[in-house]
Amino acid sequence: MSGRSLPSRQINIVLRQPEPGSQRRTVEGAGGQSGASPLADAEPMISGKRTPMEGPLSDVFKELNGLIGLENVKELVHEIYALLQISQFRVEAGLMSNAHVYHMIFKGSPGTGKTTVARLLGRMFHAMGVLSKGHFIEVERADLVGEYIGHTALKTRELMKKAMGGVLFIDEAYSLARGGEKDFGKESIDALVKGMEDKKNDFILILAGYSEEMEQFLATNPGLPSRFPIQIDFEDYAIDQLIQITELMAKEREYVLLPQTLAKLKQHLAEEKAMTWRSFSNARYVRNILEKAMRHQAVRLLSQYVNAPSKLELMSIRPEDVKFK
Repeated sequence: MSGRSLPSRQINIVLRQPEPGSQRRTVEGAGGQSGASPLADAEPMISGKRTPMEGPLSDVFKELNGLIGLENVKELVHEIYALLQISQFRVEAGLMSNAHVYHMIFKGSPGTGKTTVARLLGRMFHAMGVLSKGHFIEVERADLVGEYIGHTALKTRELMKKAMGGVLFIDEAYSLARGGEKDFGKESIDALVKGMEDKKNDFILILAGYSEEMEQFLATNPGLPSRFPIQIDFEDYAIDQLIQITELMAKEREYVLLPQTLAKLKQHLAEEKAMTWRSFSNARYVRNILEKAMRHQAVRLLSQYVNAPSKLELMSIRPEDVKFK
């Protein structure tokens, strides 16, 4: 199935923890078992939407629904899934099925889930036949911009070639337009635009970066905005959401943050976010704090115990383990 796109739209993403016990069963999508209706034996999601119950698509939706918040992203993924599934039904019914393009703009601070969502989308597009491979290539300015005239276009074309059948994700994409008219970054933009036009159904390009800088970047080339029909704003996490993310990361590593530890972390996050809002790295920031706390806990336990500590002690992250300097 060829690539298809939604109408151009802006999507604001609100991040919050899914309700406990709200794991959503998901429908066999395109490429499912033959002889069965793709919408058969489906259980509705809490929102009333249906998604695949088996196979690669089911895994994608389970992972997506397991993320904290991202409700509008989940809605977007379901819209794309539904559009592709209905397009298949239209073809089978002898109706017109228009080709679409799924290039996207992700706008937001670091650590707000942009890379994670891009990877999941690549897997979903592959499972539904839009992308032949579904692999994910993440690059930045240094990977695209060369050292002399012609070198940049060559490097950019080579990366697009590697991305064929998958997703090309360019982080801090606005840096390509920062050097002015004589900068080689403009050459990369021109090569990307041409590649998007020539190979529009063979790969998906996702440009990511801070919201304000991405707006300025799109304004540098009048032809850019129309080539990205889906633009998504990734909002910063609230303090409570960051605490939830930290607890989830700890649980995955079989650690527990004591109530006093969580209170200390919550106070620090409030202070840090107020002081450094522009450079705050959200989930990435709390992950680094947690991993540092695990190291400090290990040093503390070795100094306190001659023999192996109890299982509870091995799991517990105490306030003194959490250090911010």
